[in-house]
Amino acid sequence: MPAIRIGTRGSQLAQWQANWVADQLRAGGAEVEIIQIATQGDVTKGPLDSIGGRGVFTTEIQAALLDNRIDVAVHSLKDLPTEAVAGLRLTAVPERAADGDVLISPKASDVLSLPNEAIIGTGSMRRKAQLLHLRSDLQIRDIRGNLDTRLRKLDDGHYDAIILAEAGLRRLEMYERIRHVIPKTQMLPAVGQGALGLEIRENDMVSADVLAPLNHAPSHYSVLAERSMLRNLRGGCLAPVGAWGRIDDAKQLLFLDGVVVSGDGHHKITASACGPPNRAEDIGRQVADQLAIQGAERLIAFARATGG
Repeated sequence: MPAIRIGTRGSQLAQWQANWVADQLRAGGAEVEIIQIATQGDVTKGPLDSIGGRGVFTTEIQAALLDNRIDVAVHSLKDLPTEAVAGLRLTAVPERAADGDVLISPKASDVLSLPNEAIIGTGSMRRKAQLLHLRSDLQIRDIRGNLDTRLRKLDDGHYDAIILAEAGLRRLEMYERIRHVIPKTQMLPAVGQGALGLEIRENDMVSADVLAPLNHAPSHYSVLAERSMLRNLRGGCLAPVGAWGRIDDAKQLLFLDGVVVSGDGHHKITASACGPPNRAEDIGRQVADQLAIQGAERLIAFARATGG
């Protein structure tokens, strides 16, 4: 069998993720080749919303799949748009890592103890909105770059704190930088945060069979519910929308919480639903419908129009 060609971004974290998938496949006897692909998000210096946001870390990799230059795309699932691409399918979601956000700061042990008008670095509208809902005094500033770059900017004094995904720090063994894991009562994660998505061509049964052992059903169902919620809200990856799907093993139920916050943090709406895991997409739709009734689309549209 020819080598499985894995396409990935070139960042340190993306390379870790691709190498992890490659190691799992090699352990199963497959030959693997990793191909690095530059995406629009990697070469853009300004805020992501200035270039439209959707698919900036995935479009070029998906194009390589469609052109048969690679066989498997390894995505950070939070970056993968929820709209289906004709000819492609999400075939596997490995077991999800930590799905929350963390505070990194030399000045505080949690968000509530940050100094008044502290300068916080984040490139996420979702994080910005939820931070401002907690603390309207905070000064939220955009930050770009890989993990090392962001941490260096913090260490150089450009920010009082930065907010990052817990999973990325743990995957790169930067545990010591985590000052505080932000409770989900204060900040719901991005849709798909902490999960990898393995995408292939729709009719590629060889790759589907090779990747099947990597799929973790509870993680897959959880992110299906989250992605269904976001898709039905027509929110997009950069909207001020948070979601948390998880399966209660004892009850054999999938629970989903969703939140939409205005860009200035003044307005926050929430919704929840639960049901059998195999109804994940219906559960996501239910939460989206509840949020829509409360005005979610208006809050999302306003955030897009104002940039926050």
